Amino acid sequence: MNQLFDRILNSPDRSPAPLVLVRAITGLVFLLEGILKFVSPEKLGVGRFVKIGIPSPEVLAPFVGVVEIACGLLIVFGLLTRFAALALIIDMLVAIASTKVPLLLHSGFWEMAHEARLDFAMLASSCVLLVVGAGRHSIDAWLRKRLGTQQSWGMTVSQE
Repeated sequence: MNQLFDRILNSPDRSPAPLVLVRAITGLVFLLEGILKFVSPEKLGVGRFVKIGIPSPEVLAPFVGVVEIACGLLIVFGLLTRFAALALIIDMLVAIASTKVPLLLHSGFWEMAHEARLDFAMLASSCVLLVVGAGRHSIDAWLRKRLGTQQSWGMTVSQE
C-alpha cells in the first residue's frame, strides 16, 4: 500500500493539456463555494452547518470556507495541486458523509444520487488531480523545470 501512495504522490506530471480545463473548473467551483460560505452564512455557511448537526459550526464553517477558497485557488493556478486535491477530497468525503448518507437513509438511493451529483463530480475530479498532478501547464511543472527537481510529498528530490 505504501508503494502505491509513493508512486501516486511522487510521480511527475505526464498529463495532457486538457487537464487545464479540469483544474480550472474544479478550482473555480471550490473557490465559489468557499466564498458563498461567507456571502450567505445562514444558507451555506454556519447556518447550514448548524442545520446538519456539524459540531462547532461557528468555527468549522469559516474553516471549511477558507480551505475551499485557498485550495480552489491553488488548483486553478496549479500550485501544490496534489496537496490541495487531498484537502478537498477530505472536504468532499465529510460533506458526503454528513449530508448525503443521511439523505440516503431517509429518502432512498435515487433522491441521494440526484442531490449528490455535484459532490461525486467534485470528489472524482479531485481524485484525478491527486493522481495525475497539475499537468504541464501549471506552476508546479514550471517550478520543477526551473529547479530541476521532482515533486515529492512534502519535499523535493533532485533528479539525476
